Amino acid sequence: MNKPLRRVAVFCGLLVLALLVRVNYVQFVQADQLSNDPNNRRVAINQYAQPRGDIIVDGKAITGHTETDGSDFKYKRTYVDGPMWAPVTGHASQAYGTTFLEGVEDKFLTGNDDRLFFNRTIDLLTGKDKQGGNVVTTLNAKAQTAAYKGLGSKKGAVVALDPRTGAILAMASTPSYDPSSIAGNSTTDEKNWIALDKKNDPDDPSQNRALRQTYPPGSTFKLVTAAAALESGAITDVNAPTQSPDPYKLPGTNFNLVNEGNIKCKDVSMMQALQVSCNTVFAKIGAEKVGLKNMVSEAEKFGFNKEIDIPVRADASNFDTKMSDDHVAQSSIGQFDTAATPLQMAMVASAIANNGKLMKPYMVDKLEAPNLSTISQTDPSEMSQPLTPENAQKLQAMMENVVQKGTGTNAKIDGVRVGGKTGTAQHGVANSQKPYAWFVSYAMTDQGSPVAVAVVVEDSDASRDDISGGGLAAPIAKKVMEAVLDK
Repeated sequence: MNKPLRRVAVFCGLLVLALLVRVNYVQFVQADQLSNDPNNRRVAINQYAQPRGDIIVDGKAITGHTETDGSDFKYKRTYVDGPMWAPVTGHASQAYGTTFLEGVEDKFLTGNDDRLFFNRTIDLLTGKDKQGGNVVTTLNAKAQTAAYKGLGSKKGAVVALDPRTGAILAMASTPSYDPSSIAGNSTTDEKNWIALDKKNDPDDPSQNRALRQTYPPGSTFKLVTAAAALESGAITDVNAPTQSPDPYKLPGTNFNLVNEGNIKCKDVSMMQALQVSCNTVFAKIGAEKVGLKNMVSEAEKFGFNKEIDIPVRADASNFDTKMSDDHVAQSSIGQFDTAATPLQMAMVASAIANNGKLMKPYMVDKLEAPNLSTISQTDPSEMSQPLTPENAQKLQAMMENVVQKGTGTNAKIDGVRVGGKTGTAQHGVANSQKPYAWFVSYAMTDQGSPVAVAVVVEDSDASRDDISGGGLAAPIAKKVMEAVLDK
């Protein structure tokens, strides 16, 4: 072969080799990236080519499907009581993707999860269409209904946990929206989607306030301060005088912190201080007796300063790790930069109720194959131990005293031990806006505590003077606890 022909042959060989390398790279290296590219319309078409599996509560599906006309998407998602369950399910939309459980468990619900390979193979051999798996939740339908109806037209959120396992029993957020209204890809769905945008609706109905909104926790945070005082050894006797002045001059400042109303807080015990919610007592305990290091340590044992997957992501609650003493004092009563999600405050009540052991929150009990066989089961797991059993029981006595004699009497349930803590948190510059009303609580039976609840009411139709955790939030918590107890 002459030299020019040999060069052409070598060049053509290199081209063929490059083509083979490229084909193999696309097939084996880029395959997953290309198949999951949001711009690959065939992926979306395939996603809705068959009915999705269902999300299950108390043995019943709260999701469904319907066939669509005039579209290359064959099936569209539907929802039962969509607004009530939206904070749990999220949405599955032909046009706008998936969120919350619909998003986290999307592959399992569509049948594309690797754990369903055997089921897909059997369906292929028997000529069945591919089927999605089911997501069985830990939610309690009665508790969810009580939470959602309790909030009503008020803006706010409720989270209820089983302290013994960490199972989420209720998760409500209002105002809400119907995921069915944006499940398709029509012009109507587009209008509904645009209407949900916070720029067009300041109430932001698609926001999951239970997991993704942090609020100043106000006096409910005094539970964390009390726990830190007990755990650090700063206070051992909850009935002993605390040598607290009234008013209390914040360290390093000329500012006098005062208490709400005409309550007597000078030198009272920590038991009495929690009963009537003394700012001065807990501010001094946090700043002078416990200190920043121990306050941070205790807050983080309860879950502050880190995101939590339940498996949906919950935003991190905040307790600053670097502060001056006056800010430690303010933070110890749930103000300054302290901020918490309703889930976080439910976790605080849950750990206290569970004798100091905090169980990791979760809301998926198991994943079921289309034939209803269990593919994955969630085992309850311990997250941390914020309190010793002895100190947890001291704090239980304090919380139960709040409900029996203090600011939380609206949460009483006949024949049941109920512990609680109210909170009315400042909101806006110089407290210019309506405050947030909080209530955190638990119910206790002979078998332990089956439910702990956190309620926050972000605003309401009540006048400013009538807004309080005991008045607005405690009755909602009571209804949720009664629903779990089935009273």
